[in-house]
Amino acid sequence: MSISIGGRLGYGMWGNFSGAAGVSPNGQTQGTGTIKNPGEDTKVTPGRKSSPAECETCKNRKYQDGSDEMVSFKTAQHMDPSEAATRVRAHEQEHVANAYDKAAQNNGKVLQASVAIHTAICPECGTTYVAGGLTTTKIKYSDESNPYQKDMKARHADALRGQNVDMAV
Repeated sequence: MSISIGGRLGYGMWGNFSGAAGVSPNGQTQGTGTIKNPGEDTKVTPGRKSSPAECETCKNRKYQDGSDEMVSFKTAQHMDPSEAATRVRAHEQEHVANAYDKAAQNNGKVLQASVAIHTAICPECGTTYVAGGLTTTKIKYSDESNPYQKDMKARHADALRGQNVDMAV
C-alpha cells in the first residue's frame, strides 16, 4: 500500500506500513529484536507494534514531491529523520523562489507566500516525524489590455489628482 501526503506544491512521505513486531507470552506487544534504526529508543510504547529502533515503517519512509514544478525530490528518496525538517523547509523554499520567478517573468507581484511543515505520528512505533510540507502562494498579474483594469486606473488617477499641492510656489 502506498500513501502520499502533501499538497499541490509540496511533498510528503510515502511507503509501506507493515508490522514488524511479535507478541510476548503474556499478550503484550514486543519488538522483534532487529535494530533497523540505530541510535533510536529500543523500548516499545504501550499500544505500539515496535520500538523506534525496530520500526520498519520509519526505516523505509521516503519523501517525494507531488507538484508539476521542476524542484528537488521528483523521485522518492529516503532521508535521515534528523535532517527531514531542514530538507523539507529547503525544498518548500524552492517553490517560493519559483513563485517569485514566475511573477517577475509575467509582470506579476507576489502578494503572499507561506510554507507549512506537516508532522505525523508513525502508526507502528509512535515516533513524531516530519511528514511533508505545503507551499501556498498568491500572485497578482496586471493586465493592461483589460478594459476593467484601464477603468480602475483612471478612477484611481481621478481620486489622487490634487492630493499633493505645493503651497510654496
